[in-house]
Amino acid sequence: MRISTQNLFKMGGARLSDLQGELARTQLQISSGRRILVPSDDPAGSARALDITQSQSMNTQFGVNRQSATNALSETEGVLSSVTSLLLDVKTATIAAGNGALTDSDRGFLATELRGRFDELLGLANARDALGNYLFSGFQTATPAFVQTAGGVQYQGDQGQRLVRVDTAREMAISQTGKSVFQGNGQDVFRTISDLIVLLETPGAPGLTAGLATANSRLELALDSVLAARAQGGARLRELDALDDAGGDRNLQYSSALSDLQDLDYAKALTQLTQQQTTLEAAQRSFVTVSRLSLFNYL
Repeated sequence: MRISTQNLFKMGGARLSDLQGELARTQLQISSGRRILVPSDDPAGSARALDITQSQSMNTQFGVNRQSATNALSETEGVLSSVTSLLLDVKTATIAAGNGALTDSDRGFLATELRGRFDELLGLANARDALGNYLFSGFQTATPAFVQTAGGVQYQGDQGQRLVRVDTAREMAISQTGKSVFQGNGQDVFRTISDLIVLLETPGAPGLTAGLATANSRLELALDSVLAARAQGGARLRELDALDDAGGDRNLQYSSALSDLQDLDYAKALTQLTQQQTTLEAAQRSFVTVSRLSLFNYL
C-alpha cells in the first residue's frame, strides 16, 4: 500500500493537532483547577454538578431570607420590649394612684404622666422598620397601624402576616398584627389607659378603687398579649438559628460534593502533562524525519 506525500502530511498534521489539543486542555485544567471544562468532558458529572450548584444557590438564598427574617423579628422584639416596660410603668402608676393619702391634685399629676405614656405607646404601635414599613399594620405596610379619632384609637391595618420562605419546606411569619398585640385578648390597651386617665382627672371620682382595680386587671391582659407576641417572636428567632446551622452544614456538603466532581487531581494532571509533552515532542521529531524521506536520499 502506498501513501502519497499529501496524505502523509495530512495524517501527520492531524495527529500533531490532536496531541497539541490534548496538551492545551491539560494545561487549561491545571490553570483553572477544574477537571470538567465543558459538559462533554463528563456529561454525567456535569449534570450532577449543575444540580448541586442549583441546590447550593437555593440554600444560599434561604440564608439571605433567614437574615431578613431575623432582622424583622429582632426589630419587632425591640419595640415590644419597650411596650412591656411602658405597661409595667403604667401598672406601677395605677397601683400608686390607689394610695389613700393622695389628693385630687396628686392624681392629676399621675394622669398627666399617663398622657405622655399614652402618646409614647401610640408611637411604639406605629413603629417602622429600617425600610420605613409599619411593623404592626399587617400587609398595609405603608399605612400607620393606629390612628387616634374622636371615638378612640382605631386600627387601620389588616390581619395579614408577612411570610418569608426560610427553608425548603418552611414559611415563617415575620410580623405581628397590631390588632392582636394591642387590642387582643379581650382588651384594648389604648382605651384602658384613656379610661384610667379620665378616672384620675375626675376630682373625688366615685368608685375610684373599683376603677383602678379594673384598669389593673385590663393592663394584665394587655401585658399577656404583648408577652405572648414576644414569646412567638423568640421561638421563631431560635428556629432561625437552628435553620442557619443546618443551612451552613448543607452548604459545606454541597461544596464538598462539587469539589469531588469538579476539582482536579493535580498530581495526576501534572504526570499526564509530562507524558503529553513527551509524546508531542516525539511525534514532532518523527514527523520531521518522515517528511524528509525521499528516494533521492539513497541515490
